[in-house]
Amino acid sequence: MAQDDDIEGISTYEGPAGGWGALQAVAVALKEQIQAPGNARALLQMNQPHGFDCPGCAWPDPKHTSSFEFCENGAKAVTWEATAKRASPDFFAQHTVSELWDWTDHALEGAGRLTHPMAYDKASDRFVEVAWDEAFARIGRKLSALRAQDPDSVEFYTSGRASNEAAFLYQTFVREFGTNNFPDCSNMCHEATSVGLPVSIGVGKGTVTLEDFDACDAIFCIGHNPGTNHPRMLTTLRAASKRGVPIVVFNPLRERGLERFAAPQDPVEMLTLGSTPLASAYYKVKVGGDIAALKGMMKVLLEADAEDRAAGGAGVLDHGFIADHTQGVDALIADLETVSWDAIERASGLSRGDITAAARVYGAAKSVIVCYGMGITQHRHGVANVQQIANLLLLRGNMGRSGAGICPLRGHSNVQGDRTVGITEIPSEALSSAMEKVFGFTAPRKHGHNAVEAIMAIRDGRSKAIVSLGGNLAVAMSDPEAVFPAMRGLEMAVHIATKPNRSHLLLATEESIILPCLGRTEVDEQAGGPQAVTVEDSMSMVHASRGGLKPASDQLRSEPAIVAGIAMATIADSKVDWPHLVADYGRIREKIAEVFPDFHDFNDRVARPGGFRLTVGASNRVWNTPSGKAQFLTYPGLKEDPDAAGGPVLILTTVRSHDQYNTTIYGLDDRYRGVTGRRDVIFFNAHDLQAAGLAHGDVVDVETVPERPGEPVRALRGYTAVAYEIARGSAAAYYPEANVLVALEQYDTVSGTPSYKSAPVTVRRSSAAA
Repeated sequence: MAQDDDIEGISTYEGPAGGWGALQAVAVALKEQIQAPGNARALLQMNQPHGFDCPGCAWPDPKHTSSFEFCENGAKAVTWEATAKRASPDFFAQHTVSELWDWTDHALEGAGRLTHPMAYDKASDRFVEVAWDEAFARIGRKLSALRAQDPDSVEFYTSGRASNEAAFLYQTFVREFGTNNFPDCSNMCHEATSVGLPVSIGVGKGTVTLEDFDACDAIFCIGHNPGTNHPRMLTTLRAASKRGVPIVVFNPLRERGLERFAAPQDPVEMLTLGSTPLASAYYKVKVGGDIAALKGMMKVLLEADAEDRAAGGAGVLDHGFIADHTQGVDALIADLETVSWDAIERASGLSRGDITAAARVYGAAKSVIVCYGMGITQHRHGVANVQQIANLLLLRGNMGRSGAGICPLRGHSNVQGDRTVGITEIPSEALSSAMEKVFGFTAPRKHGHNAVEAIMAIRDGRSKAIVSLGGNLAVAMSDPEAVFPAMRGLEMAVHIATKPNRSHLLLATEESIILPCLGRTEVDEQAGGPQAVTVEDSMSMVHASRGGLKPASDQLRSEPAIVAGIAMATIADSKVDWPHLVADYGRIREKIAEVFPDFHDFNDRVARPGGFRLTVGASNRVWNTPSGKAQFLTYPGLKEDPDAAGGPVLILTTVRSHDQYNTTIYGLDDRYRGVTGRRDVIFFNAHDLQAAGLAHGDVVDVETVPERPGEPVRALRGYTAVAYEIARGSAAAYYPEANVLVALEQYDTVSGTPSYKSAPVTVRRSSAAA
């Protein structure tokens, strides 16, 4: 077998998460991106009461708000936005779109901040500068014509980077336009939470607060990697570990951010090169084996409960809570009794002993928090995954009390807030009626398109145009071989963005326009003076964000101003006073409060340091379900994803590198996994490589195994195999490159989320290596 030293860019990382490696990475990011010293000082304003909210993850801010309340990847997000590099009209004059298409995604965004509105010119094959008024007029003419023909022929995409104010104005415009087509980034990540938890506990959000981590007796981390995707969580896990709280991990890969952490803010750990161990137990569950592991844990709890009660005890389950607050436990018990331990072990890749040990930790703890990420949600039955976690918590009453609850780890800074203020393709009657009452137009009731449905409508020619409020939809979606040609068939594409990306290069047949917007780090000056926006974190805290940097260009406009500009150009007789709202964002917040009563006194409450928490009924044991009780929900069998049509296969999951945030590639390193300067690798268990006649360092092809005969085979070819600590039967490759392995039709039919975490594949030596 080849050694790491023999494979270019592959090594073994020995250090902890965080530590000097994180500080060095921040220093490199500052040096490469920021030339003005004042911009570097912006890091000290990130996540502060009178500063701006991190444009990265949605982990909440602690009440003490230290001067260094940012992490390595948050610093990368800020330096990436506050970069000195510019994608100006001169840049586009130097490069045709055909040329830019051959650039890497990293290089495209690395061109820098967009500075002027740009429109595609077919004759020169270049984006050329266009005045704002002309851009709005061209967009408005096309949208108006499509509105007259069929409002549902336009898709309106939203990224989680948008503020509450921008998202609310956007959904107001779109509903007055006449459609509920709201493909959203949440469709591709935590939609299983948004639609699965309301059926279980009456709310599609987490029930815990940051303070609950100070009161819990055990933490379970399932299917997530905090070191890369929500690094500020490491500080919280470190504090829990130091007070002796067991942290039990179920994850297919060994991730350094779940093993040990050196806090850069701790001088003792830094000077002594020490670190704090995190996971007290680490179970490498097979990709797609989470339901099996969860059902196994629940079986152990039922058996222990029966034994304890037979001996005269009160039992392991919280029978009082179950009787008073839940329904459906008998059906759950009956379902668990039908599942054999042999089947659980095969599906989960874990032994009965391991599952029993984890269940005993859970059963011995008074108050438990279960955290989970996209390793749970991005499966064909991700909703069922989420609901089984809720079942586990409900069995011992670990919901709606201090130190206990469910903690979905949403990855983007305001993806939850966008949903809260109305970005949804399935509006409730309460939302539609409130919009009509507040604004006076007739709101559409017909369900709109989620992300997968939007792409299918574009592919089939039913949708003619798209407006994207941020994001990189075409790259984020599964199945680029279907998505890219579909997007090129649109009549118009409008992108509101801070930097160029590949979606911008998928040229529509009539109009392709890029509108440059302010970043979160920048001063937003409107007619009423400097403005603050608001965001909602993963724990339902709403707080203000105020940028302090000089905008990258005097041509930039805020997202609310751009939305208003498009709306005014599109709907001549609009009932919304757009200039009035944009002049002072406090007026937008007043309208939000009128439509959503939970935002009452919005401006007063958000002015307080730290903001306020929205109502989460399940946090107080108020179950907003039809029955008024939490529901135990059964799921037949153990499979999170369908079986392939034939033969032994590996299940490949997509993962992010440490130099990455969603589709944004900051660099080509993945420090914690020992990868430097490359992304063309696939991680395998060494035994699986050996079984395939392969070894660490071999150049390989992976090909999908169709679910049904006749389906096309998809492939990643010429990638380097890396032996890694990953569960047997599992493999991992980087997102979004590995999206080619996931067909557009492979998604959770309940949530609409593509199954990025479960591509059945075979591996063989690459023909390119011969």
